[in-house]
Amino acid sequence: MPVGPNPLSVYPIPSQPSMVFLKATVSNPQIEVGDYTYYHSFDDPLSFEQNVRYAFPFIGDRLVIGRFCSVAHGATFILNGGNHLTDTVSSYPLGIFGQGWEHALPDAWPNRGGITIGHDVWIGFEATIMPGVTVGHGAVIAAKSVVTADVPPYAVVAGNPARVIRFRHSEAEIATLLGIAWWNWPIERVSECARVIATGSVTDLERWVSTECDR
Repeated sequence: MPVGPNPLSVYPIPSQPSMVFLKATVSNPQIEVGDYTYYHSFDDPLSFEQNVRYAFPFIGDRLVIGRFCSVAHGATFILNGGNHLTDTVSSYPLGIFGQGWEHALPDAWPNRGGITIGHDVWIGFEATIMPGVTVGHGAVIAAKSVVTADVPPYAVVAGNPARVIRFRHSEAEIATLLGIAWWNWPIERVSECARVIATGSVTDLERWVSTECDR
């Protein structure tokens, strides 16, 4: 049985060069992307790393994106290199310019932590994810949202700052999906269950898993 596209291919749909698998295109060590996560761009999908802003290596923060995520055009990830001190007299970073101002560098750069995107997350058109944010598995980030706080699994968030507007499934169904964690399956198993995953209900997936166990 075919097991889907090669996760290391650049263009998983050869006739659609506006879409790439990110794992095959990202080289920055501060960015980690799981298998089958794709980025679509109306301009240049190979330029995704330009959407990861302020990724300065001296800070050491990272962007980690899970498997089977969908990232739309213009989605932007802000890391900590753009942070400024705000509990001081001025937010202006005099020390970075040197030339006699070196002594004004802070002892530690403001760091809210990296960005972690779970599995099976859909990040909409021109959404922005801020430093320190964790987005749970199965979440949806609406177009042009600005995400400043953690997003629960399977939540749909929208706005600036983004707020939870609903959940994709009931609390019990979310617990079931997190327990099944289909994104961690071997790809052969994902392929066998692909129609249920892509078009079925949580009950359908539970039934498929139960039937598989009875074989």
